[in-house]
Amino acid sequence: MSIRIVVLDGSTLNPGDNPWTPISEQGDFELHKESTPEQMVPRLAGDDSIAVINKVRLGADQIEQLPNLKLIAVTATGYDCIDVDAAAKAGIPVCNLPAYGTDSVAQYTFALLLELCHHVALHSDAVFDGEWQRCESFSFWKTPQIELAGLTLGIIGCGRIGRRVAEIANVFGMRVLGMTRHPETAASPDGLFEWATLDEIAAQSDVVSLHCALNAESRGIVNADFLSRMKPSAFLINTSRGPLVDDAALADALNRDVIAGAALDVVSREPIVPDNPLLQAKNCLITPHMAWTMLAARQRMVSRTADNIRAFLAGNPQNVVNGV
Repeated sequence: MSIRIVVLDGSTLNPGDNPWTPISEQGDFELHKESTPEQMVPRLAGDDSIAVINKVRLGADQIEQLPNLKLIAVTATGYDCIDVDAAAKAGIPVCNLPAYGTDSVAQYTFALLLELCHHVALHSDAVFDGEWQRCESFSFWKTPQIELAGLTLGIIGCGRIGRRVAEIANVFGMRVLGMTRHPETAASPDGLFEWATLDEIAAQSDVVSLHCALNAESRGIVNADFLSRMKPSAFLINTSRGPLVDDAALADALNRDVIAGAALDVVSREPIVPDNPLLQAKNCLITPHMAWTMLAARQRMVSRTADNIRAFLAGNPQNVVNGV
């Protein structure tokens, strides 16, 4: 099959350190660093094509204008940027990457948690600003230092990343609670964690970490009610999807000391907008959706996207999320 392979937002995967070769060698390759909504249909129209997408949105109106679009290859685990129902109606498989970033995101989750526990950057800055030199003691600290051993971690979403986070938490000596929508059909905890309800996660956890997909059920799962049931000493970590959290409710909870802190790699609208209330919240760390960006993870994204395209061209599509 002679086919065009069109990358619509390639700058995210490859800012210059991650060659496209495994993908580009499979067809007529067309690379766009970014694409606006108005540019997407013209770029995909014409001959048979495969759309390679990271975060740009491909909706029903656009899909209906692309009768020769044969495959949508999402270079991520989440695929909420695609109208998968419209794609299924058009007979277009949507393939994702279910496991490329498990280790990277789990590692980053603990980078955020440990920063909340120790504020390493704050203390390093204090040393370089001369505060240690002016201190009468051999040691000083500006924030309470928190030990993880014996604390309870509540994980909402116990897929690959959630389970890897549980494994790391076990090494730190934490008790781990896990919550999923369908525990009766989910993989056995195998001693990694205990199944818990959402209410139990809120009430018992010293740290709540989000690792679930974004859908109608999970949107806003962390809201004012959930936050009100958390411990005042608890932390919230989100390395999953921003709309899982009500930003305004979280900012209010932080500013009123309802919970002790939050560390977020994602927010409800990205890039973050100037009036997001979390920018004015107390003890809130925000990083720019970068948990997945380690080179090793991005290399897996390219190679596994190539595998998805190769399988489709061979007539055996894999990692299909919309049943086509």
